[in-house]
Amino acid sequence: MKQLRISFVFLALFCFSSTPFAQENKATENSEIPEPKMSVTKHKGKFNGTSVSYQVSAGDSYLKNPQGKPKASIFHIAYTRTDVKNSATRPLVFIFNGGPGSSSVWLHMGIFGPKRVVLPSDAERVGAAPYTLSNNALSILDIADMVFIDPVGTGYSKPLGEHKGKEFWGVKEDAQLLSEFVRLYITQNNRWNSPKYLAGESYGTTRAGAMVKELQEGWGSIDLNGILLISSIVDFQTGDFTEGNDVPFITFLPTYAATAWYHNAIPNKQQWENLEQFVEATRDFALNQYATVLLKGSLASEQEVNAVVDNLHKFTGLKKQYIRQTNLRINEFLFMKELLRDRGKVVGRLDSRYLGEDANIVTSRFEADPSSYAIDGAYTAAIQQYFAADINVKRDEPYHILSSEVFRNWNWLYGSSARSQGFMNVTPYISKGMRQNKDFRVFVANGYYDLATPFFATEHSMNHHGIDLNRVTMKYYEAGHMMYIHEPSLKALVEDVRQFIRPEN
Repeated sequence: MKQLRISFVFLALFCFSSTPFAQENKATENSEIPEPKMSVTKHKGKFNGTSVSYQVSAGDSYLKNPQGKPKASIFHIAYTRTDVKNSATRPLVFIFNGGPGSSSVWLHMGIFGPKRVVLPSDAERVGAAPYTLSNNALSILDIADMVFIDPVGTGYSKPLGEHKGKEFWGVKEDAQLLSEFVRLYITQNNRWNSPKYLAGESYGTTRAGAMVKELQEGWGSIDLNGILLISSIVDFQTGDFTEGNDVPFITFLPTYAATAWYHNAIPNKQQWENLEQFVEATRDFALNQYATVLLKGSLASEQEVNAVVDNLHKFTGLKKQYIRQTNLRINEFLFMKELLRDRGKVVGRLDSRYLGEDANIVTSRFEADPSSYAIDGAYTAAIQQYFAADINVKRDEPYHILSSEVFRNWNWLYGSSARSQGFMNVTPYISKGMRQNKDFRVFVANGYYDLATPFFATEHSMNHHGIDLNRVTMKYYEAGHMMYIHEPSLKALVEDVRQFIRPEN
């Protein structure tokens, strides 16, 4: 079961099917640890129609062990507006991606940073360089300062001295280390009285939930104003296709339906006015008729089974015989390969709008995720170009976009034992954070075409564990896991984030 959970997470959070970036996250062998590097540059830009002067501090922060010796170097990029008087009380957003093992490049160069990669909105493959790196007028730098964090083993972050990377690679270990970084940053930069937010994408939303526990519980807490969960996975039961766990078959179904809708693969599409109406009908079927028959198992009557088969065909476009052969249970990889098999196409996982072709049409899984290899090269090139040309970060060592070493060595245990923990679930920490902090709010961004962290799974998580829905903002976009590569979704997402951080506006 543990291996299945790990496989789900890594695939859910930037599963690039090309060869992963190899790296050497080994301890520094000599006893002398070099001084941390830091590049500080001044800039001007125009964001949301406002002219802004700001400073970029890009470099290393050393975190120390109980003996006062450096144990880890955290590479981060901090954006601070310099032309305002109330800088100590400006909103401050700590931003990271997921993996586990991913750098912060995606949220940095995709939505929040002052420059971004411009990709086709229609899920067209990007291809090779040159890529378009443009000024990002949509950045929230006019209303908030931002700190992009690369966890140990990603970007330029690494263990130091006698410490090994494995010491920091785990749900709890990672959350504790990054929470320590947050404390150090707000102390060194006089930001204790700033409104503080965490923004994570994919596994980064799991990290955010764990950090809520580490930051807010106990004496000397750092209370947060909110967290932003972009393409979230906070309860792994909703996405782990483990034998005997029927929940994911229910929570993935509306995304299967949205994907089939997008590719005109459903029968009688004209009976539905729009995607939202179609998805809502799928939700209703999934929660009621479908969930009941799955729960009944062999107790379900032939009439009940036949009705479910008919409706699964109606909502997914999959052949009825195929649906029966799966015992009414279609996992994500079967769906991605099967939906357009007759057309010789496979659909993407991170973004099911993307299409690819496999050498072998009859296999049960695709060769690679077309929505991953379509964009990977553009983001990798863009961050390197930005480092050298804009913020004077010039290093010979590789910048690790996504580390397979971190993933392979990740410790998923957060509870006292595997049995007591069950499926990894940080939703209760978010719920407890709400109960203990009246100002704590949650923003959730969902892509209709995200087959990695589907929106209905997130809805399930938010509807359980005592979450105060009055303080949850749920938004939906007609794109995938990285909805910001779709221009209309990007604009809508940024406006929604602005309203969340500054609700009075």
